[in-house]
Amino acid sequence: MNVATTFQEHSLEAQREAFARSPFLAMPLAGIIAWSLIGVAGYMLPTGLAIWALFIGTGAIFSLGLLVAKFTGEDLLGKTRKGNEFDRLFMGGVLMSWLVFAIAVPFLRAEPSSLPLTVGILAGLMWIPFGWIVRHPVGLFHAVTRTVLVLAAWYLWPEQRFVVIPAVIVAVYLASIAMLVARWKKMA
Repeated sequence: MNVATTFQEHSLEAQREAFARSPFLAMPLAGIIAWSLIGVAGYMLPTGLAIWALFIGTGAIFSLGLLVAKFTGEDLLGKTRKGNEFDRLFMGGVLMSWLVFAIAVPFLRAEPSSLPLTVGILAGLMWIPFGWIVRHPVGLFHAVTRTVLVLAAWYLWPEQRFVVIPAVIVAVYLASIAMLVARWKKMA
């Protein structure tokens, strides 16, 4: 039986269940790696180079996620779920995260230290539709906690924004991974 035909003939509910049968660890692990490197770069490099590190690092998260997925056994591209509408929705969330750079760049030009704030918050918003798809509070937890803590860090540590904000994001990823692992164990 053709997998693509199978999903096209299944209800949205069946497609949602098929999408949700994954641990979803590859992308958060990739985020931890990228944001950790961004924080190290923010500590060691002048602001101009830290900006480049942030752009390159966040732009590489999806590709890094694809690499990590080889070790976690996840199908980030939905190759085994051809025709699944929720894979399309997830990829739309990834695209949305990339498009937010159009908001971050003008603010960067006015205030260079705004970049960790804007990218840190805007790129975390894709967790909301993800949480809805998998019917788990991890999505709202990640997006809301990340937004509140990144904003607080931006105000509390103005001289260390390129270091503290990545550290906050890594901490939120760690908490989210713990929630995802608990979700996966419950499913098993």
